Amino acid sequence: MSDDSYHHLVRPGAPGAPAFFVFHGTGGDENQFFAFASRLLPDATIVSPRGDISEHGAARFFRRTGEGVYDMADLARATAKMAGFMRRMADEHATGESLGLGFSNGANILANVLIEQPGLFSKAALMHPLIPFAPTARAPLTGAKVLITAGRRDPICPVPLTEALAAHLEGRGAMVETEWHAGGHDIRPNEITALERFLTGDANI
Repeated sequence: MSDDSYHHLVRPGAPGAPAFFVFHGTGGDENQFFAFASRLLPDATIVSPRGDISEHGAARFFRRTGEGVYDMADLARATAKMAGFMRRMADEHATGESLGLGFSNGANILANVLIEQPGLFSKAALMHPLIPFAPTARAPLTGAKVLITAGRRDPICPVPLTEALAAHLEGRGAMVETEWHAGGHDIRPNEITALERFLTGDANI
């Protein structure tokens, strides 16, 4: 097994159609968004990896030392591994552009791949992400489109950190749309509507 492998589900799509990578939240698995992604983009190749870290039996994509406190060395490891996995899957399935969707911990690994690997994604939907550190400004993200969805009373992802992530991505040239709801760390219907618009090209960015 190569060092960029994950246990994953894949549904091949039409030749040249996008690769749509979906990332579960803490305690989820490769099934969490797989069928949903297939309904959202029926022609795309759907790839859904399972996080390779277990936190008391709950799957995650990288380690943390406390709520909102990341093991930065392991985040770097996971980011490099995920980028390699994505490139390999896109090559194997001869896909077109790469799109991403992640929720909670899945949004965090997706966000860090976006931050550290410019050009890998053309569109990334980050649902309730938490990036509790100031990312280093690297190459421009010109042309990348990002949707961030969040709850204004989310106890896990505070509003200022969500806004700081959006500002960082915009500062590097990404086109960012933010969709809020009044609740917490839960996915609500307006987020799904914004996600559908975003993926089909009808977003407000």
